[in-house]
Amino acid sequence: MSTNSQNNDFDNQEIDLSRISKKLGGFFEKVSIKIFKGILFIKRNLILIGVLFILGGVMGHFMDRNNTNYDNQIIVTPNFFTTDYLYNKIDLINSKVNEGDTVFLKNVVGLKDVKKFTGIKIEPIIDIYKFIGTNPVNFEFVKLLAEDGDLKKIVEDKLTSKNYLFHNISFSTSNLTQEEKTVKPLLEYLNNSDYYKKIQIESIKNIQIKIEENDSIISQINGVLNSFSSTINSPTKSDKLVYYNDNTQLNDVIKTKNELITEQGYHRVELLGLDKIIKESSATINIKNTKGVNGRMTQIMPFILLGIFFILALFRNYYRKQLLKNSK
Repeated sequence: MSTNSQNNDFDNQEIDLSRISKKLGGFFEKVSIKIFKGILFIKRNLILIGVLFILGGVMGHFMDRNNTNYDNQIIVTPNFFTTDYLYNKIDLINSKVNEGDTVFLKNVVGLKDVKKFTGIKIEPIIDIYKFIGTNPVNFEFVKLLAEDGDLKKIVEDKLTSKNYLFHNISFSTSNLTQEEKTVKPLLEYLNNSDYYKKIQIESIKNIQIKIEENDSIISQINGVLNSFSSTINSPTKSDKLVYYNDNTQLNDVIKTKNELITEQGYHRVELLGLDKIIKESSATINIKNTKGVNGRMTQIMPFILLGIFFILALFRNYYRKQLLKNSK
């Protein structure tokens, strides 16, 4: 019995394999027939396909020429802890653009050709090295956060990224623009804050006072160093030389002077960037928008026309077959 059962199983397996082989052979035969018919179809319509391809290229070329979407960018530095203020202002402008509130955009923001202004957003320019800089507090902060999660996510996190020095304001226009029509009105609107103007005035005063005090301290240090130098170079050696060597921390004095000089340089450069609440670093306008299909219709349009042609041809073939079946 067992021998007969094994033989039957073996025969069944052979039958199954032969059926599968026949089905696969039939499938590949159908595929080869379809491919051959496709080749014949292309051969019969080769001229029409070529005309459609050229026509699509010409249509795409004119569509690319008529593409008048442009991107514009302003790199800014928010001073006096105005990062949240800056982001809120940009979000407000963008919401008014989406609402189509041309009155607000024209009268409050001061934009010209508001109908061509199609959107605005702001993003931080991620630079973790400048964020850390020489500030050990920032370094320890990033180090602490990195212990509890992915450093890349933390660096790009919204709360962290707002503390970066530079931020990129990007806006789109449906035509060429000029700085007088968009960039300058935007910056004037962003800098129009009575509260932060008061903070600006006091902050600049504080830095100027700090510079004056540092200059005074440096002058005093120079007096001490000149007195020490004259004592050393004096032809008559006195007991004061021993006093200076034993009781004056000369290296610390020189180090303090160098630190103050470095600080003075930093403050003077800092003042150059504090003349605005939102300080513009650079502006680039009228960058041709090539995102998505913009500027690529010359390459895309021929394939769209050919796709439509093949779909219509398949539908016509299907319709004829169904019509023949129904007529029988």
